[in-house]
Amino acid sequence: MRMFASDNASGVHPEVFRAMLAANRDHEVSYGDDIYTEQALKMFRELFGEEIMTWFVFTGTAANTLSVQSVCKSWQAVICAETAHMQVDECGAPEKFTGCKLLTVPSHDGKIHIEDILPHLTEVGFEHHVQPRVISITQPTELGTLYRLDEIEAIARFAHEHNLLLHVDGARIGNAAAALGCSFRRMTRDCGVDILSFGGTKNGMMYGEAIVFFPPHTSDDFKYIRKQSMQLASKMRFISSQFLALFGTDLWKRNADNANRMARYLAKKASKISRVEITRPVEVNAVFARIPRETIETLQESTFFYIWDETASEVRWMTSWDTTESDIDRFVELLSDIN
Repeated sequence: MRMFASDNASGVHPEVFRAMLAANRDHEVSYGDDIYTEQALKMFRELFGEEIMTWFVFTGTAANTLSVQSVCKSWQAVICAETAHMQVDECGAPEKFTGCKLLTVPSHDGKIHIEDILPHLTEVGFEHHVQPRVISITQPTELGTLYRLDEIEAIARFAHEHNLLLHVDGARIGNAAAALGCSFRRMTRDCGVDILSFGGTKNGMMYGEAIVFFPPHTSDDFKYIRKQSMQLASKMRFISSQFLALFGTDLWKRNADNANRMARYLAKKASKISRVEITRPVEVNAVFARIPRETIETLQESTFFYIWDETASEVRWMTSWDTTESDIDRFVELLSDIN
């Protein structure tokens, strides 16, 4: 049975594989000076507008960490939700490699709210305290919720009024754009976002993420940060060609739409089972549910998924670009039998 652990448990989309195979012909100049990277960077400019700067890296952790490192000094800080990936699931990498401190705010819905940021701004200019420099939000959040466009605009406006920058962790940005029915640019640059970590791995790629800097926060110096951080791919065409596959047609949207649709289907089917409670709104491809504690281990023997809150017996089920209704039907049948 297929997993519901994460959307990075799925394989590589065949169209992405074909694009990588096409890039495997003959020789190409290394380190990003190849025709595939040139074309991919052009596509990013078409998506987000001119004067942006885009850099490819291997992982989402690197994308988030280097985004912060590029604009922060060691005595500055990043404000993020207590549930943010960079706070919970990146093993301290942002703090280790940037020297910055993460300042968290409480979040019951995965989002940052302006009133919760304010306490971190009371000591601005006080030399004994770290100085906030970046607000980082995750779109969609770790709890599967979505920032609406007006919410992003409000946070960006607040950030700029306080001489802060706004970073977006977009590991699942395709799912967010598909769910909101808007373009990538409308949800980021047009809302006032300064830096974007653009995810590809969770949307059908083998590996590879992009960091997008929006003007005026673009800098050629980032190439040195990327190299020193061991994120400069020598055969970069195999990252670039994957983005060409995602954007060359509507593949990114087809993948995201399917993952989102399957999550809604899973929530609908599972909610009909007694002793199963869907605990959070299903807005993208994440389903959170409370199930009997004694059933979790038995279920995990058949298909792995993560326990989100052990004290509340809450689990998380993620759907992917390749999840099918039959996958879900089998899982729900098993869930029903155990209950």
